[in-house]
Amino acid sequence: MSHHDLRLGLLIRLSQLGIAFTVAVILMGAFTRLMDAGLGCPDWPGCYGQWVVPDSGVAAAHPSAEPLEPFKAWLEMVHRYLATMLGGLVLIMLALGWPRRKRAGYPWQITLGLLAAILVQGAFGAFTVTLRLWPQVVTLHLLGGLAVMLLFLWLHLRLRVTAASTHPAKRSLPKLSHWWVVAALLLAAQLALGGWTSSNYAGIACQGFPTCNGQWLPAMDWGEGFHLTQRVGPEYLFGQLHADARTTIHLAHRLGALALGLSLVLLAARHWREPRLRPWMAGMLAAYGLQVGLGIANVVWWLPLGLALAHTAGAVLLALTMALAAWQAKVGALAVSLPQARVQERGAGKCALIP
Repeated sequence: MSHHDLRLGLLIRLSQLGIAFTVAVILMGAFTRLMDAGLGCPDWPGCYGQWVVPDSGVAAAHPSAEPLEPFKAWLEMVHRYLATMLGGLVLIMLALGWPRRKRAGYPWQITLGLLAAILVQGAFGAFTVTLRLWPQVVTLHLLGGLAVMLLFLWLHLRLRVTAASTHPAKRSLPKLSHWWVVAALLLAAQLALGGWTSSNYAGIACQGFPTCNGQWLPAMDWGEGFHLTQRVGPEYLFGQLHADARTTIHLAHRLGALALGLSLVLLAARHWREPRLRPWMAGMLAAYGLQVGLGIANVVWWLPLGLALAHTAGAVLLALTMALAAWQAKVGALAVSLPQARVQERGAGKCALIP
């Protein structure tokens, strides 16, 4: 095996590690938020001006005058340490991929996009603290983490294609149908609604299921619930919105889940007769069903810590399964188009020989 093959194999393994590591960072961030530890360290990037959680005496002398809660501070700092290590992993992959950046088929642009996403995530992490858990930033921070995870996955899949190809094709993968685009947009919207629900502490604004507080149409306030220019300044720990606004957010999340489910069922029905795609469609629907079940359980049992964390893990699983299903659809379309293209090329070559 050549030196280049060994390096490519290492990049494939590092991309796998990146997927797992990003999932761990996302879940650690969710656990930190669920433990109300997002402001466990009132400054950034350190904690009370230190790189490790200090003792109470050092914390008391800090200009923030925030009381130190060691457990919450350590949760926040461990989350930051893990995110920093993830950034280091991306830099290692950039260094290893640099000699191959101009080779046909090598996903160098995806690697650069991953670095950019990591840098943006770092900025969102800082703003999460300095803007005192402003819901807009908290939601974008969650979406950014999921985007980093999916970029790692896409990079891994493209690296595997590069490693398996003796002569990597220069052509790009075929575009997916509008059905996939609609489902992907609805998934992104639903993930954003989930982040907005969590960051505004609206997870149990509706008690009971399928009704909300015993009503099909409870009192709501759409203008306040989705007022995206909320004032920066107050601390948003435990939320600032009134009950009707939180009810609106919660119901919007439920309606988003319904719309996403319908789109996934239609997408699966469209591809169900394709034997190669059927298991991926089934896995995608199973992940969606699990996520819906976890959401209902969280409402019925008043958002217990374990179930709330599992609901975040379910969102991660649904995003991964849908991305993998989309990849299989792309690869399948390419497998169909390449033989047709070769036949057309041979036919054109034969025609060219005829005087």
